[in-house]
Amino acid sequence: MEPSELLKKIRKIEIKTRGLSQNIFAGEYHTAFKGRGVIFSEVREYQYGDDIRDIDWNVTARHNKPFVKVYEEERELTLMLLIDVSASGDFGAVGEAKKEVMAEIAATLAFSSIQNNDKVGVIFFTDKVEKFIPPKKGRKHILHIIKEIIDFHPEHTGTDINQALQYLTNVQKKRCTMFLISDFIAPADYMDSMLIANRKHDLVAIQVYDKRDAELPDVGLVRMCDSETGHLQWVDTSSSSVRKEYARAWYEHSQQLAHTTARCGVDLATVSTDEDFVKQLLVLFKKRG
Repeated sequence: MEPSELLKKIRKIEIKTRGLSQNIFAGEYHTAFKGRGVIFSEVREYQYGDDIRDIDWNVTARHNKPFVKVYEEERELTLMLLIDVSASGDFGAVGEAKKEVMAEIAATLAFSSIQNNDKVGVIFFTDKVEKFIPPKKGRKHILHIIKEIIDFHPEHTGTDINQALQYLTNVQKKRCTMFLISDFIAPADYMDSMLIANRKHDLVAIQVYDKRDAELPDVGLVRMCDSETGHLQWVDTSSSSVRKEYARAWYEHSQQLAHTTARCGVDLATVSTDEDFVKQLLVLFKKRG
């Protein structure tokens, strides 16, 4: 992408997504994903009913009377975006391409984090981890992330969600909120990794799909290409049995994803490329709030 074209696109997505995060989400984001840890605030004299486990024995010894530690909720978040940049994201038959919608969702979440002074990091993945941007604060950092989201060129085409989750679990030591943004067209071998990741962190899954992923139109004999493997195949879409089998396979895939995330305790939002993703995110936020 030419530098001037890239700058225009960055500016356009900044205006759109920053407006969404400021005017629509307001406090929804932080209410839904507030820090779950606690940090030390101060010590005060022991009061009847205080938990004896909170007694600060060093201060108590110095003053010859009991003092307890007081904690407060840790409001600062670390937000990690795991973004699927595999070749299937280039597909877009109804509405925008899947990767465009994923980019807007990621940008909106990133801008939402600025208002709460949170750190944001990104992992781009295919069937390998393509790039890791460590979490930092600030508008300059967010704009760098947006640039990468828009203009990132992966080396590989496949998808390995399992590897991406394992990588983040290993590299991110401090508890964070993780958004896994993908079309989830991948081998379903990631349940264990998802379970471990969600125990250590707070994991949320966002599926972006195209209506043509779910159903085939009747357009006769067409040659289809698997964008991730390059496999070509002729498909007779005029056959009702072919269309039914295609729809059944998608239904089973969707049910498996819903089952896996539910088993792992992971919230799942599903967004079609021809619908407004804001509505789905707000539903997700309010559900968690």
